[in-house]
Amino acid sequence: MKVLLLNGSPHKQGNTAIALSEVAKQLESEGIESEIVWIGNGPVRGCIACRQCFTQKLGRCIFDDDVCNRISEKFTEADGLIVGSPVYYGQPNGALLSVIQRAFYSNSANIAGKPAAAIAVCRRGGATATFEALNMPFQMLNMPIVTSQYWNIVYGHTEGQAALDSEGMQTMRTLARNMAWLLRCTDGHPSPGRPTDEAWDAMNFIR
Repeated sequence: MKVLLLNGSPHKQGNTAIALSEVAKQLESEGIESEIVWIGNGPVRGCIACRQCFTQKLGRCIFDDDVCNRISEKFTEADGLIVGSPVYYGQPNGALLSVIQRAFYSNSANIAGKPAAAIAVCRRGGATATFEALNMPFQMLNMPIVTSQYWNIVYGHTEGQAALDSEGMQTMRTLARNMAWLLRCTDGHPSPGRPTDEAWDAMNFIR
């Protein structure tokens, strides 16, 4: 089984990458393969609602001059999806939203019904709004949303600070264990119940 992780930050090795890497490491320990795919920092088209992907039954976006279709092609081999984004003005990265909207609409047949989760990474505020926005497309495609011990939010400002958010990192590991558990359940493996949680590592801003 394999989980596709989308790094929706323009910074390839930034705080979003740290959050996703923590998920990937835990998935590996659970025997689940993962691949982190960076959307890059190049131009990304927005959907123009031409519906050519739908009317021509292309299975891809009609525009093939950015990263969208390269990511969409990976839906076929993925059993689960996790999307991570930084928070910009209380919203996900615009380029990431464009990729999701176009890839989901043009290639929904290869992602619908697969377990999914969203991760929001922020300096301080706006994370819950970003988290909600990223989850909404999953619900339209009957994708079971994988939860954790808290909302999937990691805090960090300058590059590398996310690793210092001990509770956020724990939330990522719990998310990964829950994803692995759900994938095994849907693959017909007998399950003794939910995975065992770590002891809660509460972290507050004010020390």
